[in-house]
Amino acid sequence: MTYIEINTTHVKVPNNDLQIDAYLAQPAFSGSFGAVIVFQEIFGVNSNIRDITELIAQQGYVAVAPAMYQRIAPGFDVGYDPVNAGYSQEAYRQGLLYYQQVKYQEILSDIQATIAYLKTLPNVKADCIGTIGFCFGGHVAYMAATLPHIKATASFYGGGITTNCYGEDTPTVNRTSEIKGTIYAFFGTRDSLVSQEENEKIEAELIKQNINHRVFRYDAGHGFFHGFFKEQYPLIEQHPSYNPEAAPDAWKHVLELFQNNL
Repeated sequence: MTYIEINTTHVKVPNNDLQIDAYLAQPAFSGSFGAVIVFQEIFGVNSNIRDITELIAQQGYVAVAPAMYQRIAPGFDVGYDPVNAGYSQEAYRQGLLYYQQVKYQEILSDIQATIAYLKTLPNVKADCIGTIGFCFGGHVAYMAATLPHIKATASFYGGGITTNCYGEDTPTVNRTSEIKGTIYAFFGTRDSLVSQEENEKIEAELIKQNINHRVFRYDAGHGFFHGFFKEQYPLIEQHPSYNPEAAPDAWKHVLELFQNNL
């Protein structure tokens, strides 16, 4: 895997009176680059999401991870504990509590603000913006794909796409016809949080609406990509859900998606 030198910083993304905390990673040299918005899991813009943001930037993109809990819990960030092999029960409970409070219109507004912010950066190709998201973020990425500015979407095991839309009457899958760009969806066949019935329904709707897409299924559980960037470290550093066969293959397809569309 080839990496380039990058710079990272914490920034504020303006959305009217709201200032959204975000983590920005970008190539350390001048140029014009595609951009990728990275959407968090329920645990905030934590070290996992920041590492993924950096990994994407190291492939030659401007990557930004906005805090999707800014209105509810500014600064929320809980990390994986390798000693206890996962997130603590308290961290999971708190993250889930915040997740249950988010609203579709507010999330969509924050996505649009992040797109507008990226377009102000002199090194971003304004017509080459994509997204990637995991779990909660996988659902948010699917939502974002309905916006005309999004050219490429990588949605990893997005929860609730077929059943809810954060306070709206109709689930997000019913908005599939609004997707304009290309979407790749990644699922684990042993995922206890996103059933096979759900991901098959998503695929069926993508086909029905004639959306440019690919669906990848792996013999893996939920969160199988978590810790991919740490593959060079001892196994104890990995999240217990990490799958060493599924994650590298998924990453290959993510790069293919971005290279062909951004």
